Amino acid sequence: MPAALPPRFLAIECSTDTLSVALGTGLPGDPVAEHAGPGGPQSSTTLLPAVQRLLDHAGWRLHDLSAIAFARGPGSFTGLRTACAVAQGLAYGTRGPDHPDGLPVLAIDTLQVLAETATPADHTGPVAALLDARMEELYLAVWQRQGPVWTERQAPRLCAPAALAGWLAEALPDERPLLAGNVFGAYPDALAPLQTTHPTAVAVPSATALLRLAPGAWARGDAVPAHAAMPLYVRDKVARTTAEREQPAGVSP
Repeated sequence: MPAALPPRFLAIECSTDTLSVALGTGLPGDPVAEHAGPGGPQSSTTLLPAVQRLLDHAGWRLHDLSAIAFARGPGSFTGLRTACAVAQGLAYGTRGPDHPDGLPVLAIDTLQVLAETATPADHTGPVAALLDARMEELYLAVWQRQGPVWTERQAPRLCAPAALAGWLAEALPDERPLLAGNVFGAYPDALAPLQTTHPTAVAVPSATALLRLAPGAWARGDAVPAHAAMPLYVRDKVARTTAEREQPAGVSP
């Protein structure tokens, strides 16, 4: 009897101004078809053609996939909604006798994807994944990898750049986490001191890293029906009132 084929995944990442898509098994050494380009408002018009090009290049159909993975957030509101809607739409399009609900969906935290993107293979300490949230705030979560397995040590939250050093000192008092993300150029005055005391990596989450996380999420049974896949916003609204903006800067749970 021939060996069973490993699961195949489509990975979609639209959490920042960079859109990326990847197709493959996510296993070490296996080939990856990938695309990266401008995201943001363009995501809704460029994402589906990019997916189709990758499928054509690989000679695969949507029905050949085991699941569709997308980075669920936090991140750009528009990008997260686009990624979720496209993942759901593609999954619904495969409904049939084998998949009455369509392909299952893997909704994976964007900040875990960022940590996977930026962390060197030999790094075993904590990683503070930092994504620009605009409006003088950043998204923050702490992850740590042991072998191929990531553990979330601090759940995603909002943080003012000026409050990050104090938060790290309190949350990780005896550790110097790798600081990874796209925030250093956005908030240079607030973050420059941390760059002298902590290792740093400039990065944005990538679909290729998301693809590497997909097999583990699949094996853990994290896949859900398409209708149950939801974005993770953390910030529940875009606009803040004047009173809110004038409150002391800090960390929000």
